[in-house]
Amino acid sequence: MSAHSEEAPQLIEDGLMEAPTVLVAGADAAGQRLDQWLAASLGPDMSRSRVQMLIRQGAVSINGKPVDETKRKMLPGESVSVAMPEPEPAEPQGENIALDVLYEDDALIVINKPAGLVVHPGAGNWTGTLVNALIHHCGESLSGIGGVRRPGIVHRLDKETSGVMVVAKTDRAHKALSEAFADHGLTGDLERAYLALVWGIPQRPTGTVDAPLGRAADRVRRAVVPEGRDDARHAVTHFAVKERFGEKQQEFATASLVECRLETGRTHQIRVHMAHIGHPVIGDPDYGQAFRTKTNRLPEPLKSQVKAFSRQALHAWLLAFRHPDTHLTMRFEAPIPRDMEELVGGFRKL
Repeated sequence: MSAHSEEAPQLIEDGLMEAPTVLVAGADAAGQRLDQWLAASLGPDMSRSRVQMLIRQGAVSINGKPVDETKRKMLPGESVSVAMPEPEPAEPQGENIALDVLYEDDALIVINKPAGLVVHPGAGNWTGTLVNALIHHCGESLSGIGGVRRPGIVHRLDKETSGVMVVAKTDRAHKALSEAFADHGLTGDLERAYLALVWGIPQRPTGTVDAPLGRAADRVRRAVVPEGRDDARHAVTHFAVKERFGEKQQEFATASLVECRLETGRTHQIRVHMAHIGHPVIGDPDYGQAFRTKTNRLPEPLKSQVKAFSRQALHAWLLAFRHPDTHLTMRFEAPIPRDMEELVGGFRKL
């Protein structure tokens, strides 16, 4: 919604904005910026950026007069009214796409995302996404993220990566979960673990890849880059070998089932880090191309299985986080999907 200050009263009358909340500035408000004071006064479920948007939309008045300047200095005793816009319909439309729901309440929903499902609409994928599915599934229970009735995506899985995801349904949950994922759980309970089927067997049963990531030369993929580069982002992945395949023979290519735990959450992090240490994820079309010939060093029918496997063998099997409302730690697990389990089973026969 785009509203000029003089339109706000009519929007309230038309039912497009809620009746205003009225706050009175105390002595401690003197000299504070309007957006800072209002964000603090409205509580933890209202971010400063959201307050700034409301001010610019004409939803905030002081002593009965609309204001549109976020930096305006407050005076003690001023009466500030805020009319909250009703959540707008989301631009993406709801679609009846089946979801594997692991948990749902008024604040959030946890799903087991299948491989092949894009998380968010974008170029080339404007429909058929997880967001479209959630809009249809959640319906009126979406109270609005940033004033728009839509699910709040706080983390993502690549299209061809399966596994557990949590999505916020309210502004409050979105803010709390976004902060938890932004600091990688350092200030709360956040745990993310993946299972990856990779080429080869790491020399050590456990290890850590601490290597910054940035854009690759093609500007599309990611790559390990020098720490001082402008686009370098701190990235740490801890791994542990769970199973080794083919280590007692020399005729065929070897592989491992590895658990990866994220200390940071960069785009394609596990895929790039495992390729960086010489153990790319099997089936990875972007970072495992150099290892495609290893498929020819496998016996049948495993060779055909690997060639037919059309995605990276990566699955987010565990997600734990602190609930934004109850503050209880919640833990969710998703079993390896059938296609990946069958592929692992084939390697177990080496």
